[in-house]
Amino acid sequence: MKFLSVILVWITFAAQAQVPVREIPSDYGYIVKIGQQAPDFSAQSLDGKTIRLSDLKGKVVMLQFTASWCSVCRREMPHIEKEIWQKNKNNPDFALFGVDLDEPRETVEKYTKQIPVTYPMLLDPKGNIFYSYAEKGAGVTRNVIIDKNGEIVFMTRLFKEEEFEEMKEVIKESLFK
Repeated sequence: MKFLSVILVWITFAAQAQVPVREIPSDYGYIVKIGQQAPDFSAQSLDGKTIRLSDLKGKVVMLQFTASWCSVCRREMPHIEKEIWQKNKNNPDFALFGVDLDEPRETVEKYTKQIPVTYPMLLDPKGNIFYSYAEKGAGVTRNVIIDKNGEIVFMTRLFKEEEFEEMKEVIKESLFK
């Protein structure tokens, strides 16, 4: 009976767990905020599909903003591939998209093969998607985590190991919410 009580307490605690809200430093250059609905967009993937963010409601979505010339992106992407994409790609409640800032398809195809990453890449030809999340002139290495309700729950800037680990935890918690 005591074992059952412990399980019930744990289940109740887990059901009430909230993804922690953290303050985003102002120098990160975001124009969106934690708790806000993610700006909707529509984009072409490398395989020619049209992806609309609003169609992904009900899923936890990770947007990884990147560009081929970004050395920090290139350093972070293998970690995203191994530690996030490979572990969650078969989960129907999860979606991950790299969003390439203003580069031609051929460039994006070439550098994603060089790294290599297998998660889907979206083309952002004039940076309209990027600049609906970040200030003009802001650096490209950043990730945005969106919960199942379409709200932004976590954002990163550059590739910082502690922040990356926290992001993985937020994704995991958001999937079980």
